[in-house]
Amino acid sequence: MIHSSASDWLSAPRKRVLFFGMSGLGKTHVSNLLRRSGDWFHYSIDYRIGTRHMGELIADNAKREAMKVPFLRDLLLSDSIYIASNISFDNLTPVSTYLGKPGDAQKGGLPFDTYRERQAQFRRAEIAALEDTPWFIERAQALYGYPHFVCDTGGSICEWVDPDDPNDPLMTLLSEKMLMIWIEGSEAHTAELIRRFDRAPKPMAYSPDFLLDAWQSYLAETGLDEARVDPDAFIRWTYGRALAHRQPRYAKMAARWGLAIPAEALSGLTSAEDFEGVVAEALEARLGKSRREA
Repeated sequence: MIHSSASDWLSAPRKRVLFFGMSGLGKTHVSNLLRRSGDWFHYSIDYRIGTRHMGELIADNAKREAMKVPFLRDLLLSDSIYIASNISFDNLTPVSTYLGKPGDAQKGGLPFDTYRERQAQFRRAEIAALEDTPWFIERAQALYGYPHFVCDTGGSICEWVDPDDPNDPLMTLLSEKMLMIWIEGSEAHTAELIRRFDRAPKPMAYSPDFLLDAWQSYLAETGLDEARVDPDAFIRWTYGRALAHRQPRYAKMAARWGLAIPAEALSGLTSAEDFEGVVAEALEARLGKSRREA
């Protein structure tokens, strides 16, 4: 880790952190809190994906749908209107809408091959956005004068790294530049995330092997063919399995490259100073544990 102790962290003139963990546990909430303090640059991986690495794909998909409407088609072809996604830190819907869900076209589903292609596009985009982080760290300081930096990642970062490889290139790159912080949820958080997801299922990104196994298992369990799968039913069925799949991966990432901080410890923060104090406590706890184990 780039900080060896609480005092080292608290005295650092340029603090750099990266949050990872399941969506819905507070990564963006804490990042927004830090940004509003005025001294922290907020780099959102999902925003970077939607604006830089998948922006054209998202816009072209919207244009493709608009071209099916004669009135809009004529306006587009004559350059009388333009179509762009209105993505923001608080509204990342264009990205998830493009990812979509597999299944029955009458229920808004995509053919599974198309869905897998978009998953692969997202994987490449997220890795590229993460690899852009060191440049944004320097840009935030040199261009805007921000002393501190927070990277707000998506829940799928654990799908693209090997937490068992101490030389994983992506984790090595990121941990050399930032303090890696896993926002760790409890069993109660997991149950609440599942309830929340069940009410409003949203597209997610999965590793290729996990996705293919989940799809084949779902088809075998339900006896449905691809064209009859209810898209929402499939991603609801998959969500709990994805949580169970990701939890040990996050834990290994934190153990090897960073800190684990319970979501409860971050939920009541009111200032950047509060956050710095919580991180200092976590660093001291980790240092104490290391000493006891030695």
